[in-house]
Amino acid sequence: MTDQAPRPLSWWRRYVFTRENAAALALCLIVVAVIIVTADTAPQWIYQGF
Repeated sequence: MTDQAPRPLSWWRRYVFTRENAAALALCLIVVAVIIVTADTAPQWIYQGF
């Protein structure tokens, strides 16, 4: 028998971790990082009219 069962890692890389999904994940992580970094600063321009 020369047939080998497909390895789970190759399936993962081929169908789940595509270039498009990697780019979407990187963009999401960048947006989350920007939100976390800038969350402690209050937007002063909102309160200027009050």
